[in-house]
Amino acid sequence: MHAIRLHTFGPAENLTYEETEDPRPGPGQVRIAVRAAGVHLLDTALREGMRGPAPAPATLPTVPGREIAGIVDALGDNTSEDLLGRRVVAHLGFAPGGYAELAVTDADRLHDIPERLDFAEAVAMIGTGRTAMGIVQFAEPGPTDVVLVPAAAGGIGTLLVQYAKNAGATVIGLAGGPTKTARVTANGADLAIDYTDPHWPERLDTHRGKITLVYDGVGGDTARTAIDLLAPDGRHIVFGWSSQGISSDSPYLVEGLSTNVLGPEMMRRAGGPDPVRTLELRALTEAAEGRLTPAVHRFPLAEAAAAHRALENRATTGKVVLEP
Repeated sequence: MHAIRLHTFGPAENLTYEETEDPRPGPGQVRIAVRAAGVHLLDTALREGMRGPAPAPATLPTVPGREIAGIVDALGDNTSEDLLGRRVVAHLGFAPGGYAELAVTDADRLHDIPERLDFAEAVAMIGTGRTAMGIVQFAEPGPTDVVLVPAAAGGIGTLLVQYAKNAGATVIGLAGGPTKTARVTANGADLAIDYTDPHWPERLDTHRGKITLVYDGVGGDTARTAIDLLAPDGRHIVFGWSSQGISSDSPYLVEGLSTNVLGPEMMRRAGGPDPVRTLELRALTEAAEGRLTPAVHRFPLAEAAAAHRALENRATTGKVVLEP
C-alpha cells in the first residue's frame, strides 16, 4: 500500500508519500480500505514533535492520522463476518496510521456511515463533529442568544454556526477574507465579518454588550475583542487557541465569563459508559438527519504535506481530509 510516513520530526516537507507493507488486523480488529483520512491541527504539532492532548509518537518512522473512513476489507480473529464490506468510519484514538490506503483498528471503534454522507463527510463528523457536540453541551444556544463564532469558516466553526441557527439564535461569524466570509454567509450566519480588516471590531459596535455567547477556538486579540463585546451575563466558551498555536494555558480567560472546555470535563458531560462514542453518535445522527452538514477541504493523500501547510497557514475552509 501507499502511506504518508514521518521519519524525522519537523516541517510539513518531512511527510513523505511511500510504499510500505500492508497492515494485518489482529484479534478483534478489522482492516479498512481507506477512502478518506482526517487531518487535525494537532497532527501538525505532533509532526513537529510537540506534545499536546495526545502524546507525540514514541518511535519513528510513523504513519500519522487518527480519523478514517472506508470499507472493511479484512477481518482479524474473533471479529463478526457481517462487518466485511461495510462502509464505516472510526477514530483511531491515540494509535496513528490513518494517512494510508489501508488502516487497522478495533472493531468496537466502528460506526456505520449514514447513507446521506460520503466518506470525507463521515470523517469530518467523527472528529470535528464530535468536538462540536462536546462544545455545545457547555452552552446550548437558544432563540434569545446572539452568538459570535470566530473562525466560522473552519470545520468546527461551520458546524457551530449551523447548530446555533437551528436553535433560533442570531449568529455572527468571523472569517479571513471575502471567500471565507461568503461561505459563512451561505452557511446561514446573519452577519459575516472579515477579521483581516483591522477595523472589523467597529462593525460590531451596535452589538457591543449584546453578544450572549462566544464559541472561541482562536484566542489572542480576537478573543480579547470578543470578550469586550459580551453582555454582562455572556458566556465565553473556549476550545482552542489557533492564533497562538497549541497551548494548554490561555492568558485571556476571564473569571465568571470564560469556560475552558478542553480536557476531561467534556467527556464527563457527555456521560454514558463510553462518552467519546456518545459524542460521535450524536454528531453522526445530526448529519444523518440533515441538521448539520460539514464543510470539507479535500487533498489527495500524496499531498499531505501541502494539506498541513495549508492548515497551518489558515488557507483551508472546513475539515481537511486526505483521499487516497
